[in-house]
Amino acid sequence: MKVEDIPVTEGSGNVFRDLGLPDADDLQLKAELVRQLCSRIKALRLTQVEAGKRLGLKQPDVSKLVHGRHTGFSADRLIALLNALQVDVEIVLRPQRKSRGKHGTVRVRQAV
Repeated sequence: MKVEDIPVTEGSGNVFRDLGLPDADDLQLKAELVRQLCSRIKALRLTQVEAGKRLGLKQPDVSKLVHGRHTGFSADRLIALLNALQVDVEIVLRPQRKSRGKHGTVRVRQAV
């Protein structure tokens, strides 16, 4: 089989939606918040124990987050954890673009 013969489907930009998960937007938001949290821990050069002290978490919970497992953490709690590491979180609401289809988008960007 040639590479050209392999069918390709363009993703929606949300892997959780592409997998058909019912809470796809929430999962995408949490995954991105966790990514930002891990990036901040790395930028501050914190060990998991040090990060846990700053965040009020035990080291195993920090490990869970660092490995992308956000089960048990709400988006609100993840935002509070980012705040604890001196990261401001800004939420912007705007009308949905018509070209997006039936779903709106949830996007997290890091400010420059």
